[in-house]
Amino acid sequence: MILQSNCRNWSKALLEPAKEFNLTPLTIISGTIPDELKGSLYRNGPGRLSRGDQRVGHWFDGDGAVLGVHFEAGKASAVYHYVKTKGYQEETTAGKFLYPNYGMTSPNGWWDNLKLTFKNVANTSVLTLSDRVLALWEGGFPYSLDLKTLETQGKDNLDGLSDKQSFSAHPKVYAGEIYNFGVSLGSKIVLHLYKCNSQGKIIQQNSFPLSSISLIHDFVLAGDYLIFFIPPVRVNLLNLLWVILGKKAFSDAMEWKPQFGTQILIFDRHTLSLVSQSTTTESWFQWHYTNGCVAEDGNLAVEFVRYPDLQTNQYLKEVATGKTTTQAKGTLWEVRLDPQTGKVISNTQLLDNHCEFPQINPSKVGIPWRYTYLSCHRDGVKESQELLTAIARFDRQANKLVVADMGANMYPSEPIYVPNTNDPNTGWILTVVYDGNNHSSEVRIYQSDCLDTEPICRLQLPEVIPHSFHGTWRNH
Repeated sequence: MILQSNCRNWSKALLEPAKEFNLTPLTIISGTIPDELKGSLYRNGPGRLSRGDQRVGHWFDGDGAVLGVHFEAGKASAVYHYVKTKGYQEETTAGKFLYPNYGMTSPNGWWDNLKLTFKNVANTSVLTLSDRVLALWEGGFPYSLDLKTLETQGKDNLDGLSDKQSFSAHPKVYAGEIYNFGVSLGSKIVLHLYKCNSQGKIIQQNSFPLSSISLIHDFVLAGDYLIFFIPPVRVNLLNLLWVILGKKAFSDAMEWKPQFGTQILIFDRHTLSLVSQSTTTESWFQWHYTNGCVAEDGNLAVEFVRYPDLQTNQYLKEVATGKTTTQAKGTLWEVRLDPQTGKVISNTQLLDNHCEFPQINPSKVGIPWRYTYLSCHRDGVKESQELLTAIARFDRQANKLVVADMGANMYPSEPIYVPNTNDPNTGWILTVVYDGNNHSSEVRIYQSDCLDTEPICRLQLPEVIPHSFHGTWRNH
């Protein structure tokens, strides 16, 4: 697969594999860095989508590369490195792709596909601990990185993962503990639940059998509960056989089956045991949740980006080609649930704007919150042809959306909220922006409540950073 000749402006960031760089002082384009901003921004995403004349089959297949931007005393420096996974190192030595993956079959034939050994691309998100950064991916162990240099230290089993378990890419941090899940495939499909201490060590586990292979990317923490929406995505036995024989990639084997509805699983956060499960007749798909909480009436409120079907997966596959045509509009919704039965009480659309990557002030995880920060589009953009072109703040109380419009051919990453430790009522929004006009990347800092004004500071990055998935902030 080669990049389309009539690619969009955003696709120039994906034309060539990303260039690594060691710790480098950043030049200020405009404004000043707040003195109170002390810590590190980390972002993870696919940095390499090709080897030689081979190209990945899906955006999710790219090798992970992590950006670290360190702030101290009104100055900033950045470092960018690939996660040197076992598969990455083997393919670098070979100069070609060797493994099957989410959107790829093995170039070595059916025997490699039969083993269902996918390359851990470590490309989806990051979790920071006191002594390391974890590069996260859906289907395997995290990889540990050095906090400052981002040098790869190796696979990390968190003192508790077995070889067949995985640690997914969207952990939730609440009251000093880390919650996450993983799905293992085999003779049985199992959802594993984890509770870790603040150092990342697994201190409690539980498992729950699933009736079929679906696509579970994220979950939500709401007070005393962990909640999963299981979409009606299925991989039937015939398609699984085609995957094993190398005739289909796993991504292409998934089918949308709306007649099955969306299954809802609610677990107790303290015991990791099942509280309730139900199936609604409504069918939707979601990649990401904003947050959840226990409402005043004792029911659960969950905010998430909802899609009508699985076309979003096809759209993301097309990103790797440099040209997207599939319509896949995600909008912001809130669902209310009875925790004891799992039944849906209401399901309400909050915004009609296409959006993704919802974020909140991290101190609000699992409790009521007012502001949602998200990626969206500028006015007049053809959604099927573009990556997300703006960031915004949605005021849930006032039902108001404020957009940071950066101009044409500017592509910001997911907005990351950074609390101001000197003033709990204020904070900053950090985003990494690809400038498709000048083929360059920068870091922008906004006042969290002033996204429609000029950024406080713009910082020039030394190399282009390809569009990434998820990030986090760590205070120094």
